[in-house]
Amino acid sequence: MLAPIPRLEDYGLSPNYGFLPPEFPLQRLPHPVYDKWERIINNFQSLLLSKRLRTVIDRLPVLPTSHLDTEREWRRAYSMLAFMAHGYVWGGEKPSEVLPPPITYPLLQVSAHLGVPPVATYSAVCLWNYKPIFLSDNLTLDNLATLTTFTGSLDEQWFYLVSVALEARGGPAIPLMLDAINAARCDQPEEVMRCLRSFAEIIDDLGGLLVRMYESCDPHVFYHRIRPYLAGSKNMRDAGLPHGVKYDDGSGNPTWRQYGGGSNAQSSLIQFFDIVLGIEHRPTGEKRNESSESEAEPGMAPQARHNFIQEMRQYMPGPHRKFLEAVENVANIREYVESHRSHTQLRIAYDACLAMLRTLRDKHIQMVSRYIIVKSRESRSMSHTRHQDPSAMPAPTRGAGIASVKYDHSGGKKSEKSGSGSGGKRLRGTGGTALIPFLRQARDETGEPAIDAWARKLMSGARKSQADAEIEADNRAYARELGMLGYDIPEDESGLVVGMAGSWNMEDNGGGLCQY
Repeated sequence: MLAPIPRLEDYGLSPNYGFLPPEFPLQRLPHPVYDKWERIINNFQSLLLSKRLRTVIDRLPVLPTSHLDTEREWRRAYSMLAFMAHGYVWGGEKPSEVLPPPITYPLLQVSAHLGVPPVATYSAVCLWNYKPIFLSDNLTLDNLATLTTFTGSLDEQWFYLVSVALEARGGPAIPLMLDAINAARCDQPEEVMRCLRSFAEIIDDLGGLLVRMYESCDPHVFYHRIRPYLAGSKNMRDAGLPHGVKYDDGSGNPTWRQYGGGSNAQSSLIQFFDIVLGIEHRPTGEKRNESSESEAEPGMAPQARHNFIQEMRQYMPGPHRKFLEAVENVANIREYVESHRSHTQLRIAYDACLAMLRTLRDKHIQMVSRYIIVKSRESRSMSHTRHQDPSAMPAPTRGAGIASVKYDHSGGKKSEKSGSGSGGKRLRGTGGTALIPFLRQARDETGEPAIDAWARKLMSGARKSQADAEIEADNRAYARELGMLGYDIPEDESGLVVGMAGSWNMEDNGGGLCQY
C-alpha cells in the first residue's frame, strides 16, 4: 500500500509561502513578563557596541516559558533568545565559554518545544525574523524588513531578506510538486509535465533572486561584521571555544555543547527540491558508484565521513524535518519519467528542472567565492604582509573603517608556521578551502539523474562553468601572491590540484552564507 501524500497543514506549512510560517512572525511578545527580553532586543546593537550586553543579561531574572501560548509566541521567544545567546558568546573582547541561566534555561525549553537546537539557526535569523512592509502586498524582496539584527546594518538585513524572499518565491513549488507526485501515481504524464515546467520556472526565478544579494550586501561587511556573529561553537578551538559552550541552566549541572552556526544549508526548501527530483548527495568526497573502501589507503581502514546535508536536517524545525522524511517516502518523479522515456516533452521538462537547479547552485558557488573565499584570502594576505613588514598597510576598501573582531571566528589559526625541513614558510589553514569542492560536488550531483544522455553530458562536472573559471583565476592570483610573499604554495591553494574534500563541517566557513 502506498504511503499517503503529506498534507501541508499537518506540518505547519503554507501553500503560498512554503516553509515560512502560515502567519507573519510576531513583532513583540504580548505577555508583560517578557518585556525585559524585548527591551534588550530593542537596544541590541547599542548593547553590543558598548560591550554591555553580557552585563545586562547576567542581571536578568530567569524567566519562565509558561506564559508562551501560541506557536508564534514560541518562535518569537526562540529568535530573540538565539540572537541574545550569540551576542553574549561573540560580543566581547573574547568569546564567552559559558551561557548563563537567564538565557540557557528558557532557550533550552523553547528549543525543545520547536524541535530545534538551542543556537541561532536559519529559522531564528530568517524564517521567523521578518515582517512585510505593506501588509496588502506580496512577500517580495522589495516588501520585506527584518525584526532583529546583530549590526543594524543594511547589509545584514539584506542578507537575511534575500533568503526570506527565496523561501517565499519557492513556496508554491511545494504543493505543485506534491500534485506532480499524485499525478504520477495516477499515470497522468501531461499533468506531471505541466508541473515540471512550472517548477523549472520557479527555480529559474530563484536564481534571479539569489544574485540580488550583490545589490545591498557588501562582501567586506558580510565577512568581517556579520559572519562572525553567526558562528557556532563546533570545531572552534582556535577561536577560543576549545570545548564549545557551557550551557548553564542553573541546575548545578551545566553541560558543554557544540553546535554549528547559522546557515542557509538549514533551509528545507532546497532539500525538498532534491528529494522530489530524485537527486542523491553522497558524503563529501565520495564519487558516484565508488565504495568508501576503494578510497582508503592500503592497509588503512576507510576514514569515517559524514553527510553534511543530512546533518543539517537536525537544525531544521521538527515539523519541517518530518515533512521532508514524509516526502522521501512518496517521491516518484524521477522513476516515473524514466519509465516514460518515449514521452519526449516529459523528459525535457524533467531535465530542465535539473538544469535550472544546477544553474542556481553554480550561481551560489560564485557568490560563496566572492563573499567568503576571496575575503578570507584578503585577510590572510594582509596578515602575511604585516608579519613581514609591520609598517606595510593595505589600501582601504569599502567598509574598512568598520571595526572588526580581534579573534578569528573561522576556526583557522591566525598565525603562520614555518614548514619543517625545507626552511620555507608554509601557510597553515585557508579558511574554507574545503567549501568550494563541497559545493561543486553538490552541484555536479544535481545533473546525475538526467534522463537524456545529452543532458547528463551538459550537466556533468567535466564542463567548467563561469563560476569555475572565476575561482580558478582567483586561485592562480592568490598562489602568485603567496609566492611573492615568500610562502610555499600549498597544493590546494595553487589551483593546479582539483579534488573533492573527504569531509568538512559547517565551521569551515564559520557559518553564514547560504549553502545550496
